Amino acid sequence: MKFLILACVAAVAVAAPQYSYDAPRAASSEEREFVPILKDDRVHEEDGTYNFDFEAANGISFSQAGSPDGDEDAVIKAGEYSYTAPDGTEIHLTFVADENGFQPQGDHLPVIAFAAEEDRKRARSGDSDEVSVPSGLYGQPN
Repeated sequence: MKFLILACVAAVAVAAPQYSYDAPRAASSEEREFVPILKDDRVHEEDGTYNFDFEAANGISFSQAGSPDGDEDAVIKAGEYSYTAPDGTEIHLTFVADENGFQPQGDHLPVIAFAAEEDRKRARSGDSDEVSVPSGLYGQPN
């Protein structure tokens, strides 16, 4: 009887799925590209204001400045970054992050068709001389 139980336990152990995990392979020194840092300036003031400016030799750049927002535990930020996308497109984005949220602007960002049409209508009606970026204020849908 003991032999039968031992045989069953051994059969279950052998039949159990064998999971294996292969850890990611570390890139060899031949596969890694060394990218020099051209600029890395950081300033943090005692009052909470800060700014930094970063630039790498591969074309990536990022700069940002921020300061505390009065009595609230918030920080108002503004900045920009740029890089070359894998398809060769130059990406440049500017942004503001404040009480109205994160507000990015860049030519590569999609424009909602409704918003673009609102801007065209506003430009034709003479409400503004020239509309270069979509407005953040749109009316109710009809």
